[in-house]
Amino acid sequence: MSDPSQNPDPKAEAAARAKEAEEQAALPYKWRQTIGDVDVAIPVPKGTRARDLVVEIKKLRIKVGLKGQSPILEGDLPKPIQVDESTWTLEDQCSVEVHLEKMNQQEWWAHVVTSAPTIDVTKITPENSKLSDLDGETRGMVEKMMYDQRQKEMGQPTSEEQKKKDMFENFKKMHPEMDFSKVQMS
Repeated sequence: MSDPSQNPDPKAEAAARAKEAEEQAALPYKWRQTIGDVDVAIPVPKGTRARDLVVEIKKLRIKVGLKGQSPILEGDLPKPIQVDESTWTLEDQCSVEVHLEKMNQQEWWAHVVTSAPTIDVTKITPENSKLSDLDGETRGMVEKMMYDQRQKEMGQPTSEEQKKKDMFENFKKMHPEMDFSKVQMS
C-alpha cells in the first residue's frame, strides 16, 4: 500500500501553501531566515525613536514593542540563540530590524515565536553557498562528494572504490603465489 504523504495531492499542496502564506501575511512582522540566522522586520509608527522602544532579546525569548503599549512581537523562541551575536536596529524611524543568530546553525525554524503559525520547513530551498565559504573539513567532504558524483556519471570508480581496487592490486603484488582469478570486486 502506498503512503499518501509521499505523493501529496497537488490541490492539497497548493491549499496548504496558500493557507501558510495567508497566516504569515497576517503576522504583525515579516521574517526570513538562513540556516544560521533569522531576520525580523517589525513595522512601527513613522517617527519612532529608539528611546520609544522596548526590545528584549534573550536566549529563548523575544519582546519588541513601544513603551507603554502591548508588545508587537513577544514570545518564546523555538530554539536558543546566541544573544551576544544578535542585534536590533531602528531603520528610518519606521521599522525595528532584529537579527537573531541561531545557536544551532544547522536547522530551520518553523516560526519566530512558538505561539505563531508555522511554516513547512521541508519546503525551504536553501541558498547556494560557495565552496570557499565552508570550513576546511566540510569543504573537503563536499569536494569528495562532487568528485564521486562526476565519477559515477562517467561510469568510473568513486574514490572509495578506487581505494579498494588499489589496495587489492597491492595485495596481489605482495602475494604472487595466490590465485586471484576468481575474485569478483563489487
